[in-house]
Amino acid sequence: MNETHADHRDMREIPDLADTVFDEAFWDGRYRAAAAIWSGEPNQQLVDEVSDLAPGSAIDVGCGEGADVAWLVSRGWTVTGVEISQVALDRAAEHTRGADRTTWLHLDATQEPIPGTYDLVSAHFVNLRPGMRDDLHRKLAAATAPGGTLLVVAHHPDDLAAGVPRPPIPELFFTADDVAAVLDPAEWSVVTKEARTRPSTDGGGREWTITDTVLRARRRT
Repeated sequence: MNETHADHRDMREIPDLADTVFDEAFWDGRYRAAAAIWSGEPNQQLVDEVSDLAPGSAIDVGCGEGADVAWLVSRGWTVTGVEISQVALDRAAEHTRGADRTTWLHLDATQEPIPGTYDLVSAHFVNLRPGMRDDLHRKLAAATAPGGTLLVVAHHPDDLAAGVPRPPIPELFFTADDVAAVLDPAEWSVVTKEARTRPSTDGGGREWTITDTVLRARRRT
């Protein structure tokens, strides 16, 4: 998913958000509510962290409307995009229409295994409650090939304190240390572990300074 919104809806406006199950039905409904939810540009942290890597095989878990997949393919990667929402997946396929080296998987990565191993495993803004989150991060780690890179980017807890329009559910937010905690130090070398700030403008034209959780790690060979 891409952090920059194309629509004007604030997640805080959804009734009973704290009780919402962020399942396929929820995300299909959210994507159907607007012609485009995200900006169509690749996530900045992906660009910053991956530009120096030699292309190989990659998987983007939670690929949204496909902007990150398109960027990776343009850099020479062979990419699998994974999405829980078929509506988003259809848009992603359209976004990359005509591009070679793309595969699309419709699955719920919190409930199903991630098939295969990859030189790059990327997940952006898949903010889940703690138990489910740790399980997903273990799956992402297991899907990273020896010598490969794991990149997890998420909304940092500081965004809530700063008033950034985020779901008012504190347990959805986590730090890079939380991600690193599920990685075996004997198997992983942490390259980046940061709370990284950047400017952002939402669909309504409001400007924010937001904080991203950024964890990049290399699996030892």
